[in-house]
Amino acid sequence: MKELVVISGKGGTGKTSLLAAFASMASRMALCDADVDAADLHLIVAPAVRERHSFTSGHRAVIDPDRCTACGICVELCQWRAIRADFTIDPIACEGCGVCHYLCPEGAVDFPENRCGEWYLSDTRFGPMVHARLGIAEENSGKLVSLVRREARHLGETGGLELILTDGPPGIGCPVIAAIGGADAVLIVTEPTLSGIHDLQRVAGLADHFKVPAMISVNKHDLNPEMTTRIETYAETSGLVLAGNVPFDPQFTKAMVQGMTIFEQGGSSPATEAVRELWQRVCAKLGLTAPSVCE
Repeated sequence: MKELVVISGKGGTGKTSLLAAFASMASRMALCDADVDAADLHLIVAPAVRERHSFTSGHRAVIDPDRCTACGICVELCQWRAIRADFTIDPIACEGCGVCHYLCPEGAVDFPENRCGEWYLSDTRFGPMVHARLGIAEENSGKLVSLVRREARHLGETGGLELILTDGPPGIGCPVIAAIGGADAVLIVTEPTLSGIHDLQRVAGLADHFKVPAMISVNKHDLNPEMTTRIETYAETSGLVLAGNVPFDPQFTKAMVQGMTIFEQGGSSPATEAVRELWQRVCAKLGLTAPSVCE
């Protein structure tokens, strides 16, 4: 079983639309949305949730007013100023360090696990999908990314699947590191702008650091041919595989608004043909040449 992770140096490059288009051409595969901070793959593939699980990570202090004697020791010890004058705790300011819990002489501070969000096992018209939703202002998204990838791999192994298509988060932070580690390949989707080149270089360096084979695709390449040429030159000199470029096409946006992939929108265009060719090159790179997987 292979895993392809589609990532980008910044948000808005079109990686999710491309991954959904790949899903519409693939078979014997599972989908994984690892962009847990701002998940949006579900807007296109419309998953029907069949399992819902809580995601807990870290701890958050809670003061029991019946046991609290208002001695003030916790206020003195808290370096985050999270304990209010009425001896209640500001959940936003609390960092979950546990000092108040461990050093309260009355044992009045409980320290339960923090419920950060949920993860789901769903069915889509393309195949099964594992995805998640992180709570507002919650942390530990890297841990949740690792969880959904692990569940997607388990789903693939038990179902005899041959491919996992993972929609990774943008950037180079913790969630991205959690999304690409151990993947068979990453497809970096970039755009032909100066900031696009800069972000591409950063995320390509990250993939190289973790020894994950990287491919590059320039989305909307025809909007700035000069920058596209610079990206292609960078890919060649850096030893990166240029899997194929995709021209600008308003049908991508129209399809997305309707909750569809560009192929489901109907008709043929230079963009649909470019995506089809891109998918074939990606499959070849992964060693998935069987038509049962990459149609």
